[in-house]
Amino acid sequence: MDLKDQLKDLFPDHQPPKEPKEEKPTVWLQDDPLHCKYEKRRGKPITIIDNYNGAQSDFKQLAKELKKMLGVGGSFKNEQIIIQGDYRKEIMAYLQEKGFNVKRVGG
Repeated sequence: MDLKDQLKDLFPDHQPPKEPKEEKPTVWLQDDPLHCKYEKRRGKPITIIDNYNGAQSDFKQLAKELKKMLGVGGSFKNEQIIIQGDYRKEIMAYLQEKGFNVKRVGG
């Protein structure tokens, strides 16, 4: 007797939750490649992503996803995503997974 059968005996009225459906990937509209830059401001390294030509709300959502994935702070200002730290390699890999063309700008 496995665990599911034991639970059914204890709680006969309980209906197990249905498994969540797999989310469809978000479609991002982008003609030109995104630029991924590295800068130092006040001695601290930052990564900047810009050159996005889609909806601003989608770009804000992308900024939120990047910050959550990397576990770092950042912001969205002047149509740029600013991430604290040098995470160009990780960000470029993530954006390419999402279907973006990404271009590394600068050093």
